[in-house]
Amino acid sequence: MSEAVREAPKKQRPQFRNIHVTELGNYRMPLASIVSILHRISGFIMFAGLPVILYMLQQSLLSEDTFKYFAAIMAHPLVKLVTLGLLWGYFHHFCAGVRHLFMDMHIGIEKNSSRQSAATVLVISLLLTFITALKLFGVF
Repeated sequence: MSEAVREAPKKQRPQFRNIHVTELGNYRMPLASIVSILHRISGFIMFAGLPVILYMLQQSLLSEDTFKYFAAIMAHPLVKLVTLGLLWGYFHHFCAGVRHLFMDMHIGIEKNSSRQSAATVLVISLLLTFITALKLFGVF
C-alpha cells in the first residue's frame, strides 16, 4: 500500500446514538412515529378512564334519579370536553390499530404508503371527533 493511502485522514462517520431529553426540541419525528406514540397514549387514556366510565354507567343504571344526576353532570361543558377527549382517544386508537394490523400483514410498510396511512389515521380520527363534537354540543 502506498504511503499516501496509509496517511490519508479517515472520514468521520456520523454516530447515531439515543437522543437526550434536552435534544427533543431539535429532533423532527416522522408522522408515522407521532401516530404510533399517540396510539400508545390513547390506549393508556382509555385504560385509565375505563373504571370511571364503568362506575358511572353502573350508577346511572340503578334508578331514574341517578340517571338524571349523571345526565346533569354530562350537561356541563367541561365534562363534555373531557368526554370528547376520551372519544378522540377511542377513535384514534381504533384507526391506528387498524393501520397497525395492516402493517402486521406487511401491507403499507413502504415509506410513502406508511406516511400516507399515518396522515389518513390523523385525518379520520380528527374528523370523527369533530363530527362527534358537533353532536355533543348540540349543533345537530
